[in-house]
Amino acid sequence: MNPIRPNWPALVAGGLALTLTACGGSAAAPGATSSAGAQKSLEVFSWWTSGSESAALKAMIDGYLKTSPGVNVVNGAVAGGGGGNAQAVLQTRLQGGDPPDIWQTHPGAAIQQYISGNLLADASSVYTGEVKSAIPAAMVEAISAGGKQYGVSAGAHRGNVLWYNKQLLEKAGVTLPGADYPTSTFLADLAKLKAAGVVPLCLGAKDTFATAELFENTLLGSLGADGWKQLTGGGTGWDGEKVKAAAADTAKMLQYADPDAGAMSWDQATKKLASGGCAFESMGDWAYGELVKNGAKEGETFGYTAHPGTGGSFVAVVDTMVMAAGAKNPAEATAFLQAVASKDVQLAFNKEKGSVPLRTDVDVSSLSPYQQQSAKSFAGDAIVQSVVHGEAMTPQFTQALFDAVTQFAQSKNVDAFVQALADAAQS
Repeated sequence: MNPIRPNWPALVAGGLALTLTACGGSAAAPGATSSAGAQKSLEVFSWWTSGSESAALKAMIDGYLKTSPGVNVVNGAVAGGGGGNAQAVLQTRLQGGDPPDIWQTHPGAAIQQYISGNLLADASSVYTGEVKSAIPAAMVEAISAGGKQYGVSAGAHRGNVLWYNKQLLEKAGVTLPGADYPTSTFLADLAKLKAAGVVPLCLGAKDTFATAELFENTLLGSLGADGWKQLTGGGTGWDGEKVKAAAADTAKMLQYADPDAGAMSWDQATKKLASGGCAFESMGDWAYGELVKNGAKEGETFGYTAHPGTGGSFVAVVDTMVMAAGAKNPAEATAFLQAVASKDVQLAFNKEKGSVPLRTDVDVSSLSPYQQQSAKSFAGDAIVQSVVHGEAMTPQFTQALFDAVTQFAQSKNVDAFVQALADAAQS
């Protein structure tokens, strides 16, 4: 698939900062999915280990096995750390010249680090016929280099969603948020919830990305989609007044966070919202699958809106599968990518995961009301790439953001936080 021999050890030894990303649960990794006595094999590596993620991964693998029966599929999922543990394992394997056949990443800067290191096989053969015409051009461009495609995206999550427990808000006399929900009202509602004896803000701060995502969504609300693109494109600085305003608002929000936040992963925080232990959570819509898996009912137990100030924008966090250059099982890996691009697999995967298909020709009428709404947003709203999930900025900047957020969550020092981001953007 790719005649260039990848320089795995040199890339990693050279200081590649693999992005610590989200959509990774903290439950124990599921066992291998396999077909007994199979002669062919394929390893699929990811950080999908929470309840809904495991179900989505199984749907993806099952869809592949329908067209490639008899293949022993090794589920290489690694649990914990919001994907950080998996990335550490992957980095070690790349350094040792032992890449998995298939692994999970995101478009934009995340995938480009692998492309520039000649680590990925050319997947252009998948983009023919109806597949090519059904995937938005911008999404194809985000996984491309030099006119070739190097990954297949299975679905798009919306990162800027504010989830809430309806019963808790009603109990505290808080009006359910509408489409245009300003930050000032959100902060006032958090205070009202606290006064009513309710834990206002769910937060799985054990996974650093969760706090970073709260800031990212608040920053988008301050900047707007155009300002976001200027900032991440280098047109404006990270020490600007709107960035400072977003940091200040985030600091206020963190004062209402669950006292147990530091001991919880993102999916545990989501489960707490489902059970009525806390009221709001700013989290990508991988939370939808977890809410449903934990018995919460859309429109009855929980509701949702865009994170305050971000209506009309869609932070696209796109699950993308890539194939290693020099994969041990190239034919099986190619067939897997082809399956991921199929209508059936895209529908089955996203139904479990809470995201929406990348293919615009997939009938989403069987998906949940939330996902149907999300699909409309994806088709019509301003699409922006996430910094937290490694798409809009370099992996090095994303890691600097995580480091700065960790300190900021303790100090609430806006000037120091913003300066750290500005320095990271210049390095």
